[in-house]
Amino acid sequence: MTDTSFNTLEDKVDELIQLCNNMKKENQILRDDKHNWENERNSLIEKNQLARTRLEKVLQRLKTLEQV
Repeated sequence: MTDTSFNTLEDKVDELIQLCNNMKKENQILRDDKHNWENERNSLIEKNQLARTRLEKVLQRLKTLEQV
């Protein structure tokens, strides 16, 4: 193997290593984003359920007032 081809191969291996490192970082960022979105989704589901419960109570009170 000539020095030139060896250097070319070495450069390509270095590029692959850098690409792999970049992809690992990007993957971690995406995993963190996913975790944050899941937490936000769960929070919104809880808030929605709380609002639904409160609305049902208000509607029940209104029905009770109508019967009086």
